[in-house]
Amino acid sequence: MTTQKAWVRGVGPAAAAGLALTVGALGALLNQQHQLKKLRMRLDRFEEKDRGEPQRHVDLANQQRLQWELLSKAMEDPTLAAVLDTSEGSLPHAKHRQFLFANALYTNALLAYRIGNVSRVELFGHLRGTLQNPIFREYWEVTRDARASLEENSVEAQVGRMVDHLIHDLDESDTEEWWVVGTPPE
Repeated sequence: MTTQKAWVRGVGPAAAAGLALTVGALGALLNQQHQLKKLRMRLDRFEEKDRGEPQRHVDLANQQRLQWELLSKAMEDPTLAAVLDTSEGSLPHAKHRQFLFANALYTNALLAYRIGNVSRVELFGHLRGTLQNPIFREYWEVTRDARASLEENSVEAQVGRMVDHLIHDLDESDTEEWWVVGTPPE
């Protein structure tokens, strides 16, 4: 009897400790599985979001390619360019072609920003250089009314306002060092 009691006293606490350790480990494992499931769900949501963004970028790039093809045709053929002339024929053909090309340059820069190829600061620097060209400046002024119809919070309207502010800063600047004029966006 004494031997059995000693065995029960020695094994009993060890078995209880082992059982408690097993229950604790099982609880931790279940908690880890729950946390892993939550992380998988979050990852799935991010992956779904990411799958949509690249397709949007592809769509924007395809649209840009189509616009370039259309503008190229218009620049080559005055009869097609007339379709895009909003100045009621007051622009000479050569000037209209220049404006079409200025539009292509601007929309290309805007697309690069929208799809993330350049940051807003890089876009600012690029446009600051582009604004040194008097033909681009003239194009920008002629198209002011068209930009006024943009949705106020659209990316294009925001970039347009940035260009307007930059033109103001460049015009008011008393330095020849145009590359330092204006405050880049944060």
